[in-house]
Amino acid sequence: MIPVNLPRLGTREKELLGECIDTGWISSEGPFVGEFEQRMAAHVGRDAAIAVSNGTAALDIAVEALGIGPGDEVIMPTFTIISCVHQVVRAGARPVFVDCDAATWNMRVDHVEQKISKRTRAILAVHIYGLPVDMDPLLELARQHGLRVIEDAAEVIGQTYKGRHCGSIGDASTFSFYPNKHITTGEGGMLLTDDPALAERARSKRNLCFQRKQRFVHDELGWNYRMTNMQAALGLAQLERIDATVQRKRAIGRFYNEALAGLPQLRLPLAKTDYAENIYWVYGVVLEDSCPADAAVIMEKLAAEGIGTRPFFWPLHEQPVLRDLGLAGNESFPIAESLARRGFYLPSGLGSDDDDFARVAETVIKVLQ
Repeated sequence: MIPVNLPRLGTREKELLGECIDTGWISSEGPFVGEFEQRMAAHVGRDAAIAVSNGTAALDIAVEALGIGPGDEVIMPTFTIISCVHQVVRAGARPVFVDCDAATWNMRVDHVEQKISKRTRAILAVHIYGLPVDMDPLLELARQHGLRVIEDAAEVIGQTYKGRHCGSIGDASTFSFYPNKHITTGEGGMLLTDDPALAERARSKRNLCFQRKQRFVHDELGWNYRMTNMQAALGLAQLERIDATVQRKRAIGRFYNEALAGLPQLRLPLAKTDYAENIYWVYGVVLEDSCPADAAVIMEKLAAEGIGTRPFFWPLHEQPVLRDLGLAGNESFPIAESLARRGFYLPSGLGSDDDDFARVAETVIKVLQ
């Protein structure tokens, strides 16, 4: 089986992990955590970075630190992972969904303004699968209406929007360092911001809201969302080669684009827009209407041939848990609904090699034909 993702770990990771073990610094108190935060902030172009235990934790803290609460509304894409909605719902706020663009798979920015109400507090922009959201018009809308912007850049580490690093654009921006990301710490995440007050609040929320002067006295409730020194060691090693990682992912994307070109049953990912070139965090494909099977059937056939795949996100407005809570509404979002049923992604892990990708392409062609 060729897995959908196989991370690349090397001697540098072993070296830094060995240092953690040799020195005994394995917890969040270790020096690599601060160094990783500083280097990520410098790489992206942010004033502050707060390392946390995973990408969901970064989103939770962002929502909490921005003061989003009961009665507020947060506009977000329906085509995204459910992590994006967790803390919005738990805070007593309401998610308001928009559909995605059929070409980029990102949220329809031109649909956002009609969703703004007197209760709207923030917009959550999620960069999907390798291409960023068109941020400039979104930021202008936020400015006009006095809204905060949370930028979920978990899937586009190393990507840029009009020359600016993704993760440097929102009031608060978040990364995930799960093993399938361009930088991995096994599990892990990060919140980045240029707002010193927001950064300080995020640091407190990450660490159980200990008082500075009296450690075990708490004025607020927070989380233990700390990153360990060992995770940060992995992240530092990965960050050192982020440019090479981006080049490799784009090369994998170009290979698939060429190998799968001309298949009438398959719509390939958009290679670029006028503001960004695809970074191919994953290599997603969508079955055209001419293919009588849906994604689940094709994925099952590929699995029988030893090819790992993953389905696209299931839309938030169709999530049973949100429907049971009365938060899904009665709207239909046809592009997201179609992508969920017709889209899936192919192996593109950094630990796989060109022979693996050639076998994947050959098998996809065989199955579709």
